[in-house]
Amino acid sequence: MRPAPALFSLLTAALLAVPAVAQKTYLHCGRLLDVRAGKLLSEQTLVIENGRVQAVQAGYAAPSVSTDKVIDLKNRTVLPGLIDCHVHLEGETSKDGFLREFTENPADVAYQAEAHARTTLRAGFTTVRDLGGSGVNVALRNAINRGLVVGPRIFTAGKAISGTGGHMDPTNGYRLDLMGVPGPTDGVANGPDQARQAVREQYKRGADLIKIASTGGVLSVAKDGSAPQMTEEEIRAVVETAHDLGLRVACHAHGAEGMKRAIRAGVTSIEHGTLMDDETFKLMKKYGTWYVPTITAGKSVADSAAKYPTYYGPLVTPKALAIGPKLQGTFGRAYKAGVKIAFGTDASVYRHGVNAKEFQYMVEAGMPAMEALQSATIRAAELLDQTDNLGTLEAGKLADVVAVEGDPLQDIGTLQRVRFVMKQGVVYRQD
Repeated sequence: MRPAPALFSLLTAALLAVPAVAQKTYLHCGRLLDVRAGKLLSEQTLVIENGRVQAVQAGYAAPSVSTDKVIDLKNRTVLPGLIDCHVHLEGETSKDGFLREFTENPADVAYQAEAHARTTLRAGFTTVRDLGGSGVNVALRNAINRGLVVGPRIFTAGKAISGTGGHMDPTNGYRLDLMGVPGPTDGVANGPDQARQAVREQYKRGADLIKIASTGGVLSVAKDGSAPQMTEEEIRAVVETAHDLGLRVACHAHGAEGMKRAIRAGVTSIEHGTLMDDETFKLMKKYGTWYVPTITAGKSVADSAAKYPTYYGPLVTPKALAIGPKLQGTFGRAYKAGVKIAFGTDASVYRHGVNAKEFQYMVEAGMPAMEALQSATIRAAELLDQTDNLGTLEAGKLADVVAVEGDPLQDIGTLQRVRFVMKQGVVYRQD
């Protein structure tokens, strides 16, 4: 028998009046890394609700209602989701990399970028800073945010900016009739006015930050990898315009003079920084400039160039052999000098998903394991201006959680063996 219409209406109204109870997830953590205090805590429970950490409790807390979920990580070390502050999700190193620029369409790049993003997340990196691509990186960020594809949280620079013939000039190495005259819309800016326009173009296209190259680079098809390629006035125009728009500025640089110009002009971070000298260290400390070292990139390009002489081509190979091996030593000196360091790897010049090798190289160069972990969590969140949401496992923060076997403070290599990944309360890996 059906209930009378009046009774049916009353029952419906009563059901609608009962508030829905959000399901909580209880993570029972054998060891929990407190990166703020710099210590490991034993037998802790993370209570997750609506994508955020609701509480951190001592002991293994029991769920309050039967609908809550428990995940057993009692034999794991649990830490905040890792942050890589320098990746390029659109591409990955290959012997035919230069040729692929002429054979791949944006749709091809997009499908590859989605695969790289998924691989990166499964490796424990729940947040990344994508420092330059074709603009597909903006669309990828949006697709991940909308839940259409799986990947880390992305803060992207869109297209990176440099001068004509500079590291970010997309026509380096082209035939003369193909070069054209790329301008600010292509990430090529000459003079302060064009520099401002280039920043505004990336802002209009949805960039979260700005990336420039104040010196040459290793993998660009150009002879010099370290000479300055932007004036201090151009860099200052970039920084002032970016700050007006609420954006920070990351600066690719290998040579010392290009770094010094960028630091004095107010960039937020120096990427790579291969040929830093003592004066550079002093300037970085004076201006509070961050250093993102990318040791893995240096080792990878040097190894590829040494093992396969034709891997990169005649202009790139000498730079890879000369600059690549120096990054780890520079990092060690920067750490001892007290420069602020955030974790970054330049993923794409090596295979995506092995980002955690950087930790090993940092520890080898003299940084304690805890500080290396802090560089990829609480320090990286500070560089991103995201300390309210990321970097620690504390009440109110986004529930980005990674678990590994063993103790990374004793064996930093455990970070290359991730067994559990949660991003914003959703589990993406559980071995």
